[in-house]
Amino acid sequence: MKQLTSARYPLDRTSLLHAWRLLCLLALIGWSSVAYSQVVGVVTHLSGVLTAKRADGSTAVLAIQSKIQQGDTLITESNTYTRVKFLDNGEIVLRPGSQIVVKSYLYDAEKPAQDNVAISLVKGGLRAVTGLVGKRNHDAVSFDTPTATIGIRGTNFGALFCQNDCGGVPTSSGSTPQNGLHVDVAQGAVALTNPAGQQTLGAGQFGFVGALNTPPTMVPPTQGVPVTMPQSISRNAPPAAAQNSSGGVDCIVQ
Repeated sequence: MKQLTSARYPLDRTSLLHAWRLLCLLALIGWSSVAYSQVVGVVTHLSGVLTAKRADGSTAVLAIQSKIQQGDTLITESNTYTRVKFLDNGEIVLRPGSQIVVKSYLYDAEKPAQDNVAISLVKGGLRAVTGLVGKRNHDAVSFDTPTATIGIRGTNFGALFCQNDCGGVPTSSGSTPQNGLHVDVAQGAVALTNPAGQQTLGAGQFGFVGALNTPPTMVPPTQGVPVTMPQSISRNAPPAAAQNSSGGVDCIVQ
């Protein structure tokens, strides 16, 4: 019987090696999925439609108390403001028509060496208050944009990227913001960096980066573009009208 079984199901060393490699590959894929599905934040305020494109390809329409996962792309529709609180108490408020990617949000109170926060602003605008990671390890926090990277120094700052879509944004001068990245700093400091140079901005200062190959510059307050948010979104206790009515249940679309 043993001889018959061996003849019908040969298991040579090559077959075992291939099987082992397959198991390792499956384990790696499973680990990667777990890493990207890690919950890193929660929606605390919402005034309209907020969508998350997950790393696994699915799409979720989010509500108050919806969880944000590492790898999510967050998209606000027109007239939608939202506020997200992250696991280190950092917060981001998004303007209407905005899109960010939560590329990485790693925080462990006992392992500061592993801190890594990387957010990408694809379009639109945000206001960010950095959390515990930014306070203890500011080099571990960065915000990428199409024209520059924003490094932080324990900061409250606003960023607005215009692509012929900022006509309704209020400015100090009353004019329409020009295309490019506009930054204002309320607390702390930021460093705007791209291949053409670097510019540090402190509290009360404004900056502008027109393109990836042009150096970041500081602009006078009279020409600056402050990124402002409605009080119903920026304060800690949102009124019921500012909350999504779906009762905190995500609608998942594969």
